[in-house]
Amino acid sequence: MVLGLVATSGYLTVELRKQEDKGVPEITNVGVLDGSDRAGGATKTRDKGGESWSRLENPARSVLRGSDGQVKAVFTDGARTATLTGPARTFTEPSSTSSKVSTTDWVRLMPEPWKKGADKQKWFKDWYAEYEAAKEDDLLAIAFQYVAGAKEKKDEQGTVYAGDANFGPLNANGAEGGDLRLEQSDFYDYLGVQYPFRDGVIGQPETARARSIDCSGYMRMVFGYRARYPLMSSDESGDGLPRTANGMARSKQGADILPLTGISPKDRPTGIDQLQPGDLVFFKLDTRTKQRLDHVGMVLGYDTEGHLLFVSSREEVNGPTIGDVGGVSRLDGNGYYAKTLRSAKRL
Repeated sequence: MVLGLVATSGYLTVELRKQEDKGVPEITNVGVLDGSDRAGGATKTRDKGGESWSRLENPARSVLRGSDGQVKAVFTDGARTATLTGPARTFTEPSSTSSKVSTTDWVRLMPEPWKKGADKQKWFKDWYAEYEAAKEDDLLAIAFQYVAGAKEKKDEQGTVYAGDANFGPLNANGAEGGDLRLEQSDFYDYLGVQYPFRDGVIGQPETARARSIDCSGYMRMVFGYRARYPLMSSDESGDGLPRTANGMARSKQGADILPLTGISPKDRPTGIDQLQPGDLVFFKLDTRTKQRLDHVGMVLGYDTEGHLLFVSSREEVNGPTIGDVGGVSRLDGNGYYAKTLRSAKRL
């Protein structure tokens, strides 16, 4: 594979906003939210006696409701990510935005893709019994462990596997507003350790890319290294999550929630209300990448003003962010990223 293939956009023309207030990202537990949310009015219930299942379409999915009729979980056909209802959390990144996302959604990875009737299978019953009320880190919490100011975490071998991440090293030929930082930093570059892929390829970290993850490397860190979704060494090495944003968008993995129809402005998808936290969203930012999609992020949820936000690794803030630097992180409206959205997938 040609390493020069662009995995993310390094060419943004949006003027960088100056931030007056610096802060540390927070995830706070504010208790269970009352009322209706975007997932269907979910509140936590432990009364299993009256649970019921229903089927919905576009996309095809199974919905589990408690005895009070509130949504407890959503499982999408062909996807391993499941959305469960749990205690509310608020995600903030005060160094880059005033936006706050409060959500009762917890996104977890199942051992098998969902299909109609899976609720009767042993693998699912065992998995759901373990995670129904679990409070261990989910995909959303893991993603936020790499934004600006995130605390460092080490494993038993002393390897730093979480903490404030960079996008990539400075580009000697770049400048603000265009290719300021180098791309192609994968999760093993952040870790600083070799990674053996299933096809026999050994990922070799580069010292200059230590603690760095570009946009697709960030998603591979969250879904792959941390949540154990299978990873490919490239875009063409077998089943699993490909290396680049373009490879992910065009792969057969998961369920296409907003199918890719093209890369031009007229191909911007409608119906973003079908998106859920944990969905991968793909963008076309740079004309130099021709037919390739060149940026990927993950849906985080609706902020307190009703805007649908996503998190991704970007060169403008040098790492993962939900911030407004280089363009607000909204999927609705007509902002920079909203206008360049082209497709979405639920792994």
